[in-house]
Amino acid sequence: MLKEAQIILKKYFGYTTFRKGQEQIISSILNGSDTLGIMPTGGGKSICYQIPALLFEGTTLVISPLISLMKDQVDALNDFGIPSTYINSSLSYSELRERLNLAARGKFKLLYIAPERLESEQFRELLNSISVSLLAIDEAHCVSQWGHDFRPSYLAISALIKSLPKRPIVAAFTATATESVKNDIAGHLTLKDPDIFVTGFNRENLRFSVVKCKNKSDFLIDYINGHKNQAGIIYAATRNQVDKLHDLLKRKGFAVGKYHAGLSDGERAANQDDFLYDNINVMVATNAFGMGIDKSNVRYVLHFNMPRAMESYYQEAGRAGRDGEPGECILLYGASDIHIQKFLIEQSLLSPERKATEYKRLQNMVDYCHTSRCLRKYILEYFGEKEVPESCSNCGNCDDDLELTDITVEAQKIFSCVKRMGEQYGSGLVCGVLHGSGAKKILHLGFDKLSTYGIMKDYSVKEIGDLINLMTAEDYLHVTEGQYPVVKLTPKAYAVLKGIEKVNQKVSKKKEDPKDDFTLFDILRSLRKTISEHEKVPPYVIFHDSTLKEMCKYYPTTERAMLDISGVGESKFGKYGQQFIEAIQEYVQKQGIQVDASYTSKTSSKGKDNTPSHTITYRMYLDRKTPEEIAKERDMTVITIQEHLVRCWQEGQEVNWDMFIPKKYEALILQAVQKVGSQRLRPIKDELPDEVDYFGIRAVICKYGK
Repeated sequence: MLKEAQIILKKYFGYTTFRKGQEQIISSILNGSDTLGIMPTGGGKSICYQIPALLFEGTTLVISPLISLMKDQVDALNDFGIPSTYINSSLSYSELRERLNLAARGKFKLLYIAPERLESEQFRELLNSISVSLLAIDEAHCVSQWGHDFRPSYLAISALIKSLPKRPIVAAFTATATESVKNDIAGHLTLKDPDIFVTGFNRENLRFSVVKCKNKSDFLIDYINGHKNQAGIIYAATRNQVDKLHDLLKRKGFAVGKYHAGLSDGERAANQDDFLYDNINVMVATNAFGMGIDKSNVRYVLHFNMPRAMESYYQEAGRAGRDGEPGECILLYGASDIHIQKFLIEQSLLSPERKATEYKRLQNMVDYCHTSRCLRKYILEYFGEKEVPESCSNCGNCDDDLELTDITVEAQKIFSCVKRMGEQYGSGLVCGVLHGSGAKKILHLGFDKLSTYGIMKDYSVKEIGDLINLMTAEDYLHVTEGQYPVVKLTPKAYAVLKGIEKVNQKVSKKKEDPKDDFTLFDILRSLRKTISEHEKVPPYVIFHDSTLKEMCKYYPTTERAMLDISGVGESKFGKYGQQFIEAIQEYVQKQGIQVDASYTSKTSSKGKDNTPSHTITYRMYLDRKTPEEIAKERDMTVITIQEHLVRCWQEGQEVNWDMFIPKKYEALILQAVQKVGSQRLRPIKDELPDEVDYFGIRAVICKYGK
């Protein structure tokens, strides 16, 4: 039947090959085995039960937690020509009976139902009239009380299975599950000797980072400004925070919507549709938004507050890059996030046992925010993966601009203080003692008499707290669970106290950004002054300082790149843009700075017949015209023409680079490239005689493919 499954995959879904894990899961279901599939978000879980549904006799019953997801999937299936429908609270009783009657007559291959319907014994009896060949359970982790999204209605699924005239094949799916949750799923859903497939939790296309910033709102605005044309989700911990962020971003002119349980059903549906149909780029939401959202082109997910659990964080972050293209997942961390989550845990109606579990999960998230190890490794090991590489080269802790700093002395001071305080107090009091606080509790307990009192007075309380969090994340300290956690030493800490082991921290290298060059800023400011005098308007009317500084950072040398700069609209570009581009082109040429030549103009880069500008240049080059001749004829700079030729070569066109390489210096240029690398031209130029120009260097780099 697998061959038939491949035919269906192409016929209905348009794919020629299965994604990782899909073929094995489908084979298991087709062989009649109960199956548990743990696949990352965007891994294609739905196809794993939709294809068997088309091959089995009767109807496949799909239990799905969200009404919006049901409707989207049913609409898509019917559009494919697969008869499907759903039953949920949005239907009237007469509509419900009609759909059940049609299902009993075999009119639907897939019937989606909300788990809450199963709590009604009467409804379960109505389902008895349907021939159910396969029961598919989406978001199966919701059945586990130890999961991050427990839904009591899922516990009624086992009763449904027992009540059906003939037990169907049962297939359960989830994106995130620890070992205990995995066992809960198999147990509560009464899976019989299930085949369990874990296709891996790693999402290689996602970049993870934690940003500790004093002003999260400023970071948010700057980030969205730099990703204006990209779709993104911003998660906040509370409805009030969502409302505030939504209003802030709207005032700043962003196309933004919001989503939380405090809005009406109509508002939530309208905002979600606006996001799905690209009417807005940004959605600010609580964790009520996103489960089952099929929008594939979300490029970033920002968490304004730290989530309570790794399971929910990874699921929410995983909504970026579902199309396999790069996505960015940034967690904005602040110390107040811990207090918010602790408050939410305490205000919940969870049992003491569940609350203890939630505190443990919260500590795991705090550790994630402070670890100096690879963030991807931390996540994957949390979910039980083994032999994970030490570095992924695609997270905030594996960046090349980080270096190890020895903080053994600071660690010894902290460990010594914890020990002298009897390992009976929380991190807040430890910070106070180390900083030399005069708080009443510290004086009352006599901690001002300890040798470690004030031993780190040169550090702020926050800095000491960050170090304690780092030591906890790296397993030097252990924080007990509960509302009032206590800091204790681990065996690793004693090794440090004895001088056997050292402690290192990853910090940003203290180096000057080569793009932070005020020489270019002065050039652009002078140009702006000249234009303002000619136009008889104040300089800031032309461009703000912040816009010029962004130009200095990104070196926009094409129309498209310039239009990506904050503060450069199409109108201003039409008036002033080309003059600034030429000034930047001249600067980067003189400084030997390589910029991305792959950008194309949106309008003026094309000829009257819509031919790309670099293609026009290439045709003239084929007519044996020199870059200087082409530049004069096209009223462009020579640098622009040279960039056109480089781009044509990058696109696979043939360029005779020997025409532009000074023969007597070719070997010398190649030797210089091999010595200093080809990332920047200026260091290469410094190795060569003055008569060798930058384009000659680029020609050698292109010729030899460096």
